Amino acid sequence: MNPSIMLLFYGAIFAVIYFFFIRPQSQKVKEGKKFIDEIQKGDKVVTVNGIHGVIDGIEDTTFVLRIDSHVRIRIEKSGISSELSKLAQAAEKK
Repeated sequence: MNPSIMLLFYGAIFAVIYFFFIRPQSQKVKEGKKFIDEIQKGDKVVTVNGIHGVIDGIEDTTFVLRIDSHVRIRIEKSGISSELSKLAQAAEKK
């Protein structure tokens, strides 16, 4: 086969992989980071483990999550699930 055709073929394969796998994943990571950065005290969230609560305090790398009137836990910011939190907020509005 002609080397230029092979180069074109490999370029097309890379383009497909980039647009169907790499780019959507990087956009999802950006959206998750933006969601974590925009969380404020009083927001209702869901952790990746499924714990529902309200943000009671924000620190450098952690949130204080109130899950009952006198029960608070400290979790890492990466422990908040943006997808589950958005679903919980949408269900609450209905």
